[in-house]
Amino acid sequence: MTDGQLQEVRAAAKWVRITPRKARLVVEHIRGRTVPEARTMLAFSERAAAREIDKLLRSAVANAEANHNLIGDDLVVKTVYVDEGPTIKRWRARARGRAARIRKRMCHITITLGPATTATVTRAPELEAPAEEKPKRAPRRKAAPKAEAETKPKAEKKPAAKKPATRKRAAPAKKKTEEKES
Repeated sequence: MTDGQLQEVRAAAKWVRITPRKARLVVEHIRGRTVPEARTMLAFSERAAAREIDKLLRSAVANAEANHNLIGDDLVVKTVYVDEGPTIKRWRARARGRAARIRKRMCHITITLGPATTATVTRAPELEAPAEEKPKRAPRRKAAPKAEAETKPKAEKKPAAKKPATRKRAAPAKKKTEEKES
């Protein structure tokens, strides 16, 4: 490759015994950062995935220095992503002779490093867009002051129509039992 072309260095860690969802939380913090910044972020992270991602980042930097004669501290994390790997299935004994499935998930982590360009490290100056005239809204109407409360005769409420009541049946009379003489 010539010096004019930007070189990208790739490193991948396969079958890492961390769930992909948890690894993605760490990966989001280093995407787009320089290598020293990314290492600092990973060093101060308390998540277990940070250790594995740090090892992978060091491997990618070593690949860049050994194979492409690039300086490690001048590189930027261009892309980093986490894919799902295979899932190991185990079981745990539960009550009444049952078994619950435990899924031990794995992931594949891939990092791509590239040389830092001025566009990625520093922001381009913002150009002022020509001010376009926006159509003005009509001014809001002010609420009309309320005139003194006019008393309108209220509509008389009619009593609700009464339904004919259902007749309740009387409970059957209890039979009188004769007292036994003892």
